[in-house]
Amino acid sequence: MKKEQKYFRGCLVGGAVGDALGWPVEFLKYQEIVKKYGSEGIKDLDLGNKKLAEITDDTQMTMFTAEGLLRAATSCSEKEEKKGEDKLPSVIFHAYQRWLVTQGYNTGILKELDGWLINVSKLHEQRAPGNTCLSALKSGKMGTIEQPINNSKGCGGVMRVAPVGLFCSRESAFQIGCESAAITHGHPSGYLSAGALAYLIACIIEGMEIEEAVTASLEELKKHNGHEECSSLLEKAIALSRDNTEPLTALSQLGEGWVGEETLAIAVYCSLKEKNDFKKALLISVNHDGDSDSTGAVTGNILGAYLGIDAIPAPWVQKVEFAELLIELADDLLTGYQDTEEWKSKYPGW
Repeated sequence: MKKEQKYFRGCLVGGAVGDALGWPVEFLKYQEIVKKYGSEGIKDLDLGNKKLAEITDDTQMTMFTAEGLLRAATSCSEKEEKKGEDKLPSVIFHAYQRWLVTQGYNTGILKELDGWLINVSKLHEQRAPGNTCLSALKSGKMGTIEQPINNSKGCGGVMRVAPVGLFCSRESAFQIGCESAAITHGHPSGYLSAGALAYLIACIIEGMEIEEAVTASLEELKKHNGHEECSSLLEKAIALSRDNTEPLTALSQLGEGWVGEETLAIAVYCSLKEKNDFKKALLISVNHDGDSDSTGAVTGNILGAYLGIDAIPAPWVQKVEFAELLIELADDLLTGYQDTEEWKSKYPGW
């Protein structure tokens, strides 16, 4: 079992580090990255003129996913229910509506703008939010697997669901991950990739070695309708991680990460290829053509959960934006509901 503080912290902080590392090069081709940062590409957090490396909407939405899970825990404890997993997607949908408010939009669905995160003023900034997430949430409608809100398979679903793997058991993580992503992404590859990531992290947290966890996630993925596109690319990522293909060439065979199955495949490849070296894996995950912040974020989620926060270079933990907030969220996901006024103020029920 890895239900320990360092692994929960590693997962969330690791994701933020990958997000911040990849953001400055997100829209650059590899040759442009090399021209700007040198022959090895970007190698460190880019602080610009600021003291901290900025995160993007990937980490913002990950935080609000965690908040939704924790608010569900409050309600279920007060009502003496289990985790209320049948209600989780709805609670997460409302958490995303609070994120939408931080981006400058309010659909009027929320009765109160309460809780912790929405009152963190520094979260009220747009950090390149995805058009699919914005348009889906602004519609005021909650997408589901059965009634998809669109046909998008963009990576905006998979990049935000790591907390599901920390909070839910392995038995429910896949389904809740899928349902959380389907709120905004209706294509099977858009939500199944999220289910597979949540399941993978749950497996790691329950003590599996990373290779075993990836295999188990692939097996679970194949049980679901519409898996073929996602599972075939995941199989390719596993095979590439075992041969001598040069990493940049391997990533080019997996895509650019703009869609869910590609982000998952790239992150799994990097995590398997450098499973004992967080920094090496992250540098591979962001130095390529494509969606570097999302591939970096998901790689950081996976290896952070596997290796723990101590495996992340200390300067990166110190310099990434919102590290303290992420650590607090991670600790709350680990401990679960606390019958205190402070907890209920942070995470009022639904």
